[in-house]
Amino acid sequence: MQKNTFVEVCIYEVKTNKTEEFEELIKEVAEHYRNIPGVIDVRYMKRTHRQTDFNAVKNGEPATELKRIIKSVKYVLYWELDNKFTHGNASKLGLEKYYKRFNRCLLTMPNIIIGERIQ
Repeated sequence: MQKNTFVEVCIYEVKTNKTEEFEELIKEVAEHYRNIPGVIDVRYMKRTHRQTDFNAVKNGEPATELKRIIKSVKYVLYWELDNKFTHGNASKLGLEKYYKRFNRCLLTMPNIIIGERIQ
């Protein structure tokens, strides 16, 4: 691990009728970020499963696949950069280029968690 590695985890709630558009957009966004010097990793995941309950976890049972979508589909971004300055610059560039397209897809503003990686 590099010293001062900086991480952003972002949780998006995407409108159910915008998931295909969002998934195409994040492919483009990930490629854009990977081309910025100092960006170490960019990954997205889609929530497709849930734990049944705590006893199932204790028993080592597999997660249950989600069967229906209520109001939104959740996606998570994991973004790792060499420092907070690269993060600030890359965030600015991303917002300038993609904000309107992201905003059309989202149900609410994303939940953003940022900080230094410790492990």
